Amino acid sequence: MKRVNSIDLGMVAAILMLVVWAVGTVAFEAPGWLHILLTVGVFLLIHRIVVRGTPDPVEKAPPR
Repeated sequence: MKRVNSIDLGMVAAILMLVVWAVGTVAFEAPGWLHILLTVGVFLLIHRIVVRGTPDPVEKAPPR
Protein backbone atom coordinates (compact mmCIF):
# COMPACT_ATOMS: atom_id res chain seq x y z
CA MET A 1 0.00 0.00 0.00
CA LYS A 2 1.44 3.36 -1.00
CA ARG A 3 1.60 6.15 1.55
CA VAL A 4 -0.02 9.46 0.77
CA ASN A 5 2.26 12.43 1.44
CA SER A 6 0.02 14.48 3.66
CA ILE A 7 0.34 16.09 7.04
CA ASP A 8 -0.57 13.79 9.91
CA LEU A 9 -2.03 14.44 13.35
CA GLY A 10 1.40 14.40 15.03
CA MET A 11 2.68 17.16 12.79
CA VAL A 12 -0.44 19.24 13.36
CA ALA A 13 -0.02 18.85 17.13
CA ALA A 14 3.66 19.84 16.91
CA ILE A 15 2.93 22.95 14.85
CA LEU A 16 0.09 23.89 17.20
CA MET A 17 2.43 23.55 20.21
CA LEU A 18 4.99 25.81 18.54
CA VAL A 19 2.36 28.43 17.71
CA VAL A 20 1.02 28.40 21.29
CA TRP A 21 4.60 28.68 22.59
CA ALA A 22 5.35 31.64 20.29
CA VAL A 23 2.17 33.49 21.24
CA GLY A 24 2.71 32.77 24.93
CA THR A 25 6.30 33.94 24.79
CA VAL A 26 5.40 37.24 23.14
CA ALA A 27 2.15 37.90 25.02
CA PHE A 28 3.22 36.89 28.54
CA GLU A 29 6.42 36.91 30.54
CA ALA A 30 7.11 33.35 29.33
CA PRO A 31 6.93 31.30 32.52
CA GLY A 32 9.24 28.28 32.66
CA TRP A 33 6.52 25.68 32.08
CA LEU A 34 5.65 27.33 28.77
CA HIS A 35 9.02 26.38 27.27
CA ILE A 36 8.14 22.68 27.52
CA LEU A 37 5.86 23.34 24.52
CA LEU A 38 8.91 24.40 22.51
CA THR A 39 10.87 21.31 23.52
CA VAL A 40 8.05 18.83 22.90
CA GLY A 41 6.87 20.59 19.73
CA VAL A 42 10.30 20.55 18.08
CA PHE A 43 10.93 16.94 19.15
CA LEU A 44 7.56 15.79 17.83
CA LEU A 45 7.95 17.65 14.54
CA ILE A 46 11.42 16.21 13.88
CA HIS A 47 10.24 12.73 14.91
CA ARG A 48 7.25 12.81 12.55
CA ILE A 49 9.39 14.06 9.64
CA VAL A 50 11.92 11.25 10.18
CA VAL A 51 9.19 8.62 10.52
CA ARG A 52 7.57 9.76 7.28
CA GLY A 53 10.89 9.55 5.43
CA THR A 54 11.85 6.11 6.73
CA PRO A 55 10.89 3.33 4.32
CA ASP A 56 8.62 0.57 5.57
CA PRO A 57 10.70 -2.59 6.17
CA VAL A 58 7.82 -4.78 5.01
CA GLU A 59 7.77 -3.09 1.60
CA LYS A 60 11.54 -3.50 1.15
CA ALA A 61 11.64 -7.20 2.09
CA PRO A 62 12.59 -9.46 -0.83
CA PRO A 63 9.81 -11.75 -2.09
CA ARG A 64 9.76 -15.32 -0.83
